[in-house]
Amino acid sequence: MLPAMSEPVTIIGSYLSPYVRKVLVCLHVKDVPYEIDPIVPFYGNERFSKLSPLRRIPVLIDGDVTLSDSTVICEYLEERFPAPSFYPRGAAARARARWLEEFADSRMGDVFIWQLFDQVAIGPAVWGEKPDREKLEHTLAVEVPAVLDYLETELPAAGFLFGGALGIADAALAAFFRNAGFARFTPDAARWPRTAGFVARVLASEPFARLAPFEDAAIRTPIPEQRRVLGARGAPLTAESFATPTPRRGVTRV
Repeated sequence: MLPAMSEPVTIIGSYLSPYVRKVLVCLHVKDVPYEIDPIVPFYGNERFSKLSPLRRIPVLIDGDVTLSDSTVICEYLEERFPAPSFYPRGAAARARARWLEEFADSRMGDVFIWQLFDQVAIGPAVWGEKPDREKLEHTLAVEVPAVLDYLETELPAAGFLFGGALGIADAALAAFFRNAGFARFTPDAARWPRTAGFVARVLASEPFARLAPFEDAAIRTPIPEQRRVLGARGAPLTAESFATPTPRRGVTRV
């Protein structure tokens, strides 16, 4: 049984962020109610900067607790709402799950977000920049295959990474493939069969499927209109937003 809650937790961050997606999947698995302010971090105001000094998403607010890192947030949620567990049992299994999460957040974040998704989505939508075709070709020909070659040695041929339940490592890894799909990339099942099968299974799972309509709406909608469109589709929005009308550059993109 969940600990008693007076209010839903608050999540600040876009449905299109793989880091936000990981946290939302954790909340869905644990059946923890939440409200979301679905801002793109570049549009965060000064109050957002105080909550997230690096101006990154997601941010979680739970009463007097404010956290601004997806890994820290998921570990907090695991301790705050221990059942059902989002982490495998045993020191070795948990360490491997945390490593795979770190590989996703660091290596896949660099390749899938800042080398791929940034080129086709963030740069054009936020800054009005045109994609660098040479950089994109290198990313797809060299960087992405290197990531997938590693994952092919780590992922199971069936099921999830640590048994029958969706967990932190599954969510962390698959979250980036959702963004890759928005950039029109999916792993070649002939070349990377384990990876392709794993991604398909995880993205078809109930927590990911519940988020997909909001993600699809956001990717098709100009940033200034996203909150209104998401609200019309039933997203559990906060009463107030930390968004501003114009973007500013920050730590992750100078």
